[in-house]
Amino acid sequence: MIDAVIMYVNGEDPKWQEQYAAFAGHEPAKRFRDWGMLPWQIRSIRRFLPCVDKIYLVVALPSQVPAEVASEVTVILHKDIIPEQLLPLFNAASIEMFLHRIPGLKNRFLFLNDDLIPLMPGGEEDFFDGDNICRGFSRHILAPNTFKRTVRNSDALARKAAGLKPCPVFIRPQHTVGPLFKDVCEDLYAKYGQDIENTVTPTRKDNNLCYYFYPDYLYHVGRVRHQRLSCKHFSMGAKTPAQLDAFLQAPDCKWICINDVEMSEARRKEFLEVIAKAAAR
Repeated sequence: MIDAVIMYVNGEDPKWQEQYAAFAGHEPAKRFRDWGMLPWQIRSIRRFLPCVDKIYLVVALPSQVPAEVASEVTVILHKDIIPEQLLPLFNAASIEMFLHRIPGLKNRFLFLNDDLIPLMPGGEEDFFDGDNICRGFSRHILAPNTFKRTVRNSDALARKAAGLKPCPVFIRPQHTVGPLFKDVCEDLYAKYGQDIENTVTPTRKDNNLCYYFYPDYLYHVGRVRHQRLSCKHFSMGAKTPAQLDAFLQAPDCKWICINDVEMSEARRKEFLEVIAKAAAR
């Protein structure tokens, strides 16, 4: 059995909005808005992944937890796993560096954001192969935005941890479910915890690390079975609600990642209707 860890934020929660505004001095960006996919995601994990035991939900405040899922998850607050002097955090890249500190977490666990939904049956073999993780990786040179620079930073530290020389080429894991070993994360944090904490910022910055540090290290020390997870990356900016609906009615991948973008409220309502219909099946 393995555990699943979901990082979640509901940008429409008044208590969270108050906390964010007190720090930032303005309202949160639209990327924090909730699409109502969390109950669907948890039901789908229970339906399609019998290998998953506990589901941990990592949130900033108790008010973030939807009543519909409260009995299905073990709630972990940021303060339970992140040093107090680093809080509050609204930066997913920084928060995810501390997931391995969840008390009672199994050594083999999956990390998911709430936009990843399983659509077909799967098993532990999709994610782990003995002492290896199963993950696809790509190679990059350019880092034109904050996210790519975070990815590059993470691989640079992973190379250092693996005893390798710096390299202008950096790797990036497939953007999907993240299989991880708790003991590996603990060992790396014990050695590089200060490096990690020095890059933690409340909002996104170019010097951030992200959790890719952990699988990148496994890649560099030869503990990866190169296998891409069957997953459809669906951008709401490139596809229509009708296209999403058609795919969800007849999926040809085990997973879908539904990526949020800036859009009109009218278009968002159409996508919400498609998501609600899929969740009700």
